[in-house]
Amino acid sequence: MTAPKGPTFQPLYKQIKDLLLERIASGEWPPGTFIPSEAALASSYNVSVGTLRKALDELASDNVVVRRQGKGTAVATHDADRALFRFFNIVRHDGERSLPVSRVLSRQRRPANAAERDLLELPADAEVIHVRRIRELAGNPTLLEDIVLDAATFAALEQQPEVLPNTLYNLYQHQYGVTVAHADEQLFAVSASERDVAHLGVEIGEPLIEIRRVARDYQDTPLELRISRLTTQQYCYASRL
Repeated sequence: MTAPKGPTFQPLYKQIKDLLLERIASGEWPPGTFIPSEAALASSYNVSVGTLRKALDELASDNVVVRRQGKGTAVATHDADRALFRFFNIVRHDGERSLPVSRVLSRQRRPANAAERDLLELPADAEVIHVRRIRELAGNPTLLEDIVLDAATFAALEQQPEVLPNTLYNLYQHQYGVTVAHADEQLFAVSASERDVAHLGVEIGEPLIEIRRVARDYQDTPLELRISRLTTQQYCYASRL
């Protein structure tokens, strides 16, 4: 086994963080596994335990690793509930959160359009897997989602699994070996279309929130484009800064 690369510039803990992240992204430490001890890592990089610990603290804040009291530090996994509440920012007007139930309307393989190729950084001849689903809250259709993925990476998703799980990021990690580390979102005010009326039970022209998300891996490579249209009578988008 080759020795880990050493840091080359300041701040030192930031460089150590980047080097650790590189090893996680490469698959050297898969999700759910414990990484070497702080002392062992500090020794391998020839830095103090304090510097190493500061790097791990930032990775923990970024949800890349999880500290286990008395056990060590493990690479984070997208277990269903944890991943859902990290990336699901829809709440009732009174602030109450609840688990959505998803119902798939369609999924197909098709050529990527220009916007999808641009946002997902795909070649001109790329194909995508397109999933459309409804997400219900308290038994009511609340979100209409279009999820677009590179077919070269997610080819089997066109048919398998037969029943898609509520939390797709868990599936991406365990079945395809890719981890959603963060996501960029844009919010737009839109009016309900005929398609929204059919699936969300709203009136034509009713105000909706459209959420356009590009989910990315540890190395900032785009993995998923998700466009969600949210009813606003009972629910809103909430984010803590």
